Amino acid sequence: MNKEENFIDELFGKTEETEAVKPQTTEIVNMSVGSIVPNLKNPYKYREDDMKLLEDSIRENGIIQPLMVRKDDKADVYEIISGHRRYLAATRLEMTEVPVVALDITKEEADIILVDSNLHREHILHSEKAFAYKMKMDALKKQGKRTDLTSDQVGPKLSADEISDTDSASQVKRYIRLTKLIPKLLNMVDESKISFSVGVELSYLTKTEQTDLSKFIEAELCTPSLSQAQKLKKLSQEGKLNQEEISSIMKQPKANQVLTVKIPDDKISKYLKPTATVKEKEDFLAKAVEYYGKHLQKQKDRGAR
Repeated sequence: MNKEENFIDELFGKTEETEAVKPQTTEIVNMSVGSIVPNLKNPYKYREDDMKLLEDSIRENGIIQPLMVRKDDKADVYEIISGHRRYLAATRLEMTEVPVVALDITKEEADIILVDSNLHREHILHSEKAFAYKMKMDALKKQGKRTDLTSDQVGPKLSADEISDTDSASQVKRYIRLTKLIPKLLNMVDESKISFSVGVELSYLTKTEQTDLSKFIEAELCTPSLSQAQKLKKLSQEGKLNQEEISSIMKQPKANQVLTVKIPDDKISKYLKPTATVKEKEDFLAKAVEYYGKHLQKQKDRGAR
């Protein structure tokens, strides 16, 4: 077990109370956009639709909620704690100043606030939550702190003020595992092409093994099931996983696998009455395929004569 995984186990296995970071009330001032820099470890992504709405709002009403910033430890700039999207919108709108609240806090405290102030957004990707939890864990590690935990029959349970107030300790650890995935596989988890549970299992593969798997997925247009991912993980941990084994496992039939073909409704509806039900459309398609199959067979028989 490496140092990071050991710390994760310690983090979710001790019972030492810590205080939540609470920003103090500070004066709102206007600050030059050129004096502000984003937190390069910010795990949260930007969505263009949301950015356009935000830019329209700022263009009409200005920035109502000030950014939170802190003085950088090494440079004469202020790093954003909260308000990365507002900062980006301001730069796009070519604003020269933005309202800020400058907090006198440590880098670790700032990272914790950054994570906590965004975790409850309506739409959050698995990758965003994964790197957010990782960021908060790293900050707690540097502070030398542990979370306040209690135990239950299932396992350790996180307190409301530490790491997460929605996910259990075991679930947080599973999210942090996702940060071990290569970008292509992690994107597939975000896009629901690979399930969260499958992504966790694949995170135990080496980077080379993940890359080989990614190439197979791209070439064969298929993704692993949970049982296949578990087999891949087992072989990887035994040092036996290679391209041939990946191919062999991925080509195994999946349980309850059913081929699904999607056809636009307008390609079917024009041949049926407007009130046709889904069942009637399915029956129509089945008969059409059957008749066409017979037609092709007749042509084949004629050609063989």
